Amino acid sequence: MKEYAIIVAGGKGMRMKHSIPKQFIVLEGLPILMHTLLAFYHYSKETAIYLGLPQEEFDRWNKLCAAYHFEVPFTLVSGGNSRFQTVKNCLHAIPDKKGIVAVHDGVRPLVDNALIGRAYQEAKRNHSAVASLPLKESLRKIDHTTSRSVDRAQFVTIQTPQTFDLEKLKQAYTIAEQSWMTDDASVFEAAGFPIILINGSYRNIKVTTPDDLTVAQSFLRNNNM
Repeated sequence: MKEYAIIVAGGKGMRMKHSIPKQFIVLEGLPILMHTLLAFYHYSKETAIYLGLPQEEFDRWNKLCAAYHFEVPFTLVSGGNSRFQTVKNCLHAIPDKKGIVAVHDGVRPLVDNALIGRAYQEAKRNHSAVASLPLKESLRKIDHTTSRSVDRAQFVTIQTPQTFDLEKLKQAYTIAEQSWMTDDASVFEAAGFPIILINGSYRNIKVTTPDDLTVAQSFLRNNNM
C-alpha cells in the first residue's frame, strides 16, 4: 500500500524569539525543516512527501533548497490559515484515494525510522496510529482559584507522526473545523473513527523554544559522533 507523508510547516515561531520562522532555523548545518523531510526520505525513498507551507514562504524555502543543494523530492502545497486547513489542502493535493498517510510536524526533526515504520504498519492494520508518551510529571487540574491532583496514569502526551488510512482521513477532513481540533487525531475521532495509540519517543521533540533547540542540537551531535 502506498505511503504518504504530510509535513506541516506553517508556524510563526513566536516562542522561539527568532527573526525567522522556527522551521527555517539552521540546526547542525541544515534548516530544521530539511532534517524533518530527510527523516522520511531516509525511512523510504518511496514515500511521497507533501510539504504544507505558507504561500508567502515559498520563495524563502526555494532559495534555501538551492543554497543547501537540497534534493529530497516533495510536493509543495500552499498552507491555509490554520493547521486544519493546511492538512486539508495537502490531502486535496494527493491524487489517490487508497494508501496510508502520516501527518508530521515540520519542527520535529528527530523522528526516527523505527517510529515512522511502526506508525505506518499499525495504521495499515487498524486505520490509525498516533504517537504518544506517558507523562513524567505530576499533574494538577486548575479550577478557578483552586487546584487538585489528578492521576497522571490516565493521561498521555501526543506527538506526531499521526498516521491514518488515507481514504478515511480525507473523509474526516470534510467535517467543519472546530477550535479544539488541534491535531489530526481530534479530527479523525470527531468524524467517528477510533484512535489507536502507539509508543512515541522522548527524542522526538517539537522544537518550539530556544531550550528545545539546544536539546535537538545535542541529540543530533550525538547521532553524528
